[in-house]
Amino acid sequence: MGADRTTNDCEDKYMFIEVPDLLNVAQLQRIQEIAAEANFVDGRISNPHSDVKKNLQIDYSDQHFKESSKIIADALMQNETVQNYALVSRFAPPLICRYQPGMSYGKHYDSAFLPLRPTPLRSDLSSTIFLAEPETYGGGELRIELASKELIFKGAAGSAILYPSTSIHEVMPVTSGERLVAITFIESRIKDENERYLLYLLNEVAALEGFNISAENRMRLQYVCANLERKWSN
Repeated sequence: MGADRTTNDCEDKYMFIEVPDLLNVAQLQRIQEIAAEANFVDGRISNPHSDVKKNLQIDYSDQHFKESSKIIADALMQNETVQNYALVSRFAPPLICRYQPGMSYGKHYDSAFLPLRPTPLRSDLSSTIFLAEPETYGGGELRIELASKELIFKGAAGSAILYPSTSIHEVMPVTSGERLVAITFIESRIKDENERYLLYLLNEVAALEGFNISAENRMRLQYVCANLERKWSN
C-alpha cells in the first residue's frame, strides 16, 4: 500500500520517494532468515528516554547484525534511485526492527545527529525498508506529517521509502501478525532539502529529456547540475 496522496504532492518541496525494488529476492530471503534467528532486544536501548517507542530491535552484539546491516547497506549503495535522490554521503548501519501485536512507535522526530564514529552523522533523510508483506500483519502503518499533509505507508516486502528526517512521524499500533522493517538515516552531500530536491529534478530532466535536445544544450544542462552540486555541497 503506497501513500494516500494527490498528484500534486509529488511537486511538494518536502518530497519523499518510494523505492519498490530495493532488496532482491535473495537479499530479502536472507534478511528474513536472519530475523528469525537473531536475538532482539527492547528498542528503547537506542532511545532510552522515549516514552512512545514500543518495539524490538536486533541486538547490536548479535553476530547477525553485521551481516544484515551489510546486505541492506550494499543494496542502498547500489540502488540508482536512492543515490540520485538522496545524493548519499554516508548513512547509519541499517537496523532490523520488529513490532508484535500491541507495539507501536508514537509521534516522534529523528535526532539531528547520530553518535557515530569517527564523527556524528547528520540525519537529512530517514528510510524505512519493509521486510514483511503488508497482508501478513494488521496495523503498523508508517504515518508521516509533511507540511500540511498526512501520508500513510505500508510497503511491499523489499521496498523502501525515503523521507525528510525533519518530519514528525509514527508507526501505528500493530494489531496482528508481525511488522518487520529495517531503518537507517542518511547524511546527504546536500544539506538543504530544497536544494537537494531541485538537483534531483534537474538530473531527472537531464536523464529523461537529454536526448530530445541538442548535444550542446544537453551538455549545458549537465554543466548546470554539476556546478549546482558543487556550489551546494557540504
